[in-house]
Amino acid sequence: MSEVINTVGLTKLYGKTCAVGNLNLTVKKGEIFGFLGPNGAGKTTTIRMLLGMISPTSGRCFLQGKRVSGDSTDIWNDVGYIVETPHSYPELTVRENLEIVCRLRDVGNKKCVDWIMNKLKLEEYASRKAMHISLGNAQRLGIAKAIIHRPGILILDEPTNGLDPEGIVEVRELLQDLAENSGVTILVSSHKLDEISRIATNIAIIHQGRLVKEMDDRQLKNELKKSLVLDGKDRSAMISILSKAGYMVENPDERIPEKLSALKIQNRDAVRNPEKVVTLLVNAGHPPNLLKVEKEDLESYFIRTIEEAGGNQK
Repeated sequence: MSEVINTVGLTKLYGKTCAVGNLNLTVKKGEIFGFLGPNGAGKTTTIRMLLGMISPTSGRCFLQGKRVSGDSTDIWNDVGYIVETPHSYPELTVRENLEIVCRLRDVGNKKCVDWIMNKLKLEEYASRKAMHISLGNAQRLGIAKAIIHRPGILILDEPTNGLDPEGIVEVRELLQDLAENSGVTILVSSHKLDEISRIATNIAIIHQGRLVKEMDDRQLKNELKKSLVLDGKDRSAMISILSKAGYMVENPDERIPEKLSALKIQNRDAVRNPEKVVTLLVNAGHPPNLLKVEKEDLESYFIRTIEEAGGNQK
């Protein structure tokens, strides 16, 4: 697949503050690229540079092989975008807002407004002024404006903000359809790994302006830690038995007994061969009444990755 979005040593400084530092990203045609990071990580600054809204301090960025600069206006014809909060003309209706975008984008097909309102389920709000629609529908309208000219590239900054669960699923399915069936290349930013992992083919995690991890969906699954979770009537005895056998046991916080969280072992041998742990405990007279292999949840993995990179998720 050919490279559609590319950054080379992309850097943005504000005085002595490094908002983005030496960032190298590559997004290929038809890919959904998840750009992930906590608030303030540099995602929006990167997107603004990709869209030519601000100039990098150093480094370069390219769309479809063309370098992004102030005078390269022709490259925006095939780009749709959302940056932070989508804006509309508040005194105009939803339909009028979309019709204006059609004119600005020189879209000749008059049916495009009906098509995109159907896609984003905005038909019942067509005659309502933008200032009187909900936050979720304002977000839908922003996405509609980004897609109405059927661009080959979509750059979306937190596109599901304000959407209810049903709306999030609808947008997810729309993006997957555009990528898989129309070959649209999509870069979508978020601070929610769980949401991004459902659609992205590749994921980059940024923290304090620097790339700290890049992986595909298969690698993400392998990165998640696995633990053997177990419990029994006499936890202290079980911990003693397992520790003497060389297992590192995570003990729940005994200061909060009502939490009743179970014991955890992360030794690879225990996760792969839980029957060894069972045999050990049964032979010692302390059989477990709970035993299961548990995978690290995505939120915990995201927080761990940020912490390992030298920061904390707020």
